[in-house]
Amino acid sequence: MANYMQTIHIQRLHAFSDNYIWLLHNNKQALVVDPGQAQGVLNFLKTHDLTLTTILITHHHGDHTGGIKELTEQYQPSVYAPLAENISGVTHALTPHSSIHIEDLDLHFDILNFSGHTLGHIGYYTQGILFCGDTLFSGGCGRIFEGTPESMFAALQSIKVLPQDTLVYCAHEYTQNNLQFALAVEPHNPQLQAYAKQVERLREECEATIPTSIERELAINPFLRTDQQSLIKALTSRFPTLNPHPLCLFAFLRSWKNSYPSPPSLCL
Repeated sequence: MANYMQTIHIQRLHAFSDNYIWLLHNNKQALVVDPGQAQGVLNFLKTHDLTLTTILITHHHGDHTGGIKELTEQYQPSVYAPLAENISGVTHALTPHSSIHIEDLDLHFDILNFSGHTLGHIGYYTQGILFCGDTLFSGGCGRIFEGTPESMFAALQSIKVLPQDTLVYCAHEYTQNNLQFALAVEPHNPQLQAYAKQVERLREECEATIPTSIERELAINPFLRTDQQSLIKALTSRFPTLNPHPLCLFAFLRSWKNSYPSPPSLCL
């Protein structure tokens, strides 16, 4: 991780039933990612005597943007969000493959194209850290509401090539549910089996499973493993008519997950 991150603290704030809002601060200024609600952010800022200077938005869904209005009324932060989506209160509209520098916190982010969950979804990557919104979850990936299997697959491929020690800060606590599906897909994966037990213990104690890491997800997440022979074999042995091309397997898995635990559809 870059040296400058040693001076930055990352705080997990809870919202709704399973959302995470990520707050970064240097003990003076703060940045929040996807504030679907304002009150928890405001409480933390007040308690720790912080000034909110920046909001980063990954996509337009209300559980990621709902707090913008109240936060901007209180602090007048810069609001970064995808140009391709209709989001109120934005001060800096972003396009993929660009970059931004947050001067107050001395943070540099590359803007990644995560079209799939929504058409304009973006990610924010700085050395060692990825804020991916609803694109990648531990053990799973986001639903495809506006994009296509091809666009979501491409987004996940761009995540796979990041350094394996990258910490992934996604926006929901979906891990335990995702691992139930992952085990149905690849039941004999020993790393997945061990991780599922670890997650079960964490959730019994109401502990978070996020952040995860690229290294972990490459080992256990079926949506990142469609090029792995063990997963290909696990699927094609049960569904012999499946096209083993990684994109076709991804589309099949996403369709199956949408209806899980119902049997998968082979009409692809």
